[in-house]
Amino acid sequence: MSASTAVLKAEFRLFVREPLSLFWIIAFPTLLLTILGLIPSFREPNADLGGSRMIELYVPVNVLLAMIMSGIQALPPVLSGYRERGILRRMSTTPVRPASLLAAQIVLHFAAALGSALLVVAVGRLAFGVALPGQLPGYLLALLLGALSALALGAAVTAVTPTSKATTVVGSAVFFPMMFFAGLWTPVQAMPGLLQRIVGYFPFGAASQALNQAAEGGWPDWTNLGVTAAWAAVLIAAAVRWFRWE
Repeated sequence: MSASTAVLKAEFRLFVREPLSLFWIIAFPTLLLTILGLIPSFREPNADLGGSRMIELYVPVNVLLAMIMSGIQALPPVLSGYRERGILRRMSTTPVRPASLLAAQIVLHFAAALGSALLVVAVGRLAFGVALPGQLPGYLLALLLGALSALALGAAVTAVTPTSKATTVVGSAVFFPMMFFAGLWTPVQAMPGLLQRIVGYFPFGAASQALNQAAEGGWPDWTNLGVTAAWAAVLIAAAVRWFRWE
């Protein structure tokens, strides 16, 4: 336990020395929400959305964006860099196992994404009058599953790419479709019915709908939760199966 704690403290010090990474995880989702909220039409009730305002739909989307940024853009280059520089291999000869370092990175990136999500919800409430989630336990469950899917996807990307450069390229290639599925370009609820059903088969499309359902006060549909959980399980299994320490 003391060795794992020491690794976590060391990784935390390194983590906070990366201001660019912290900006994209913590500040960017809130900044994007603020920009969207300044669009007058986004603050007006929309009959096509059942009277909801567009900004209300973008709060869950930006919560997911924080998870995607952390899991797919920030985490994989760190893990791949440690592996490429031989850090994981050298750690395997010490009492501190490489798994401790990986666990520390996952904990730190999850904590940063969670802090970003809380900031998004707070700014949505204080700046634009977006109601707090009506079904808090359901919202937290959907948030946890979405974060788990994002981190597992990032670990899977790291597992199948041999170098840091390849990890960055593949991560970026995965990142943009995942943002579409999460509803960043167009909220899932505003998509045509067929596209909504297709997006619902992907982890962040399902998580986006689950978060929105919980935000409106209902328990998230078990299908959406199940899809997100199933993707997380598959991606974790893939990352464990193919991850290389060196």
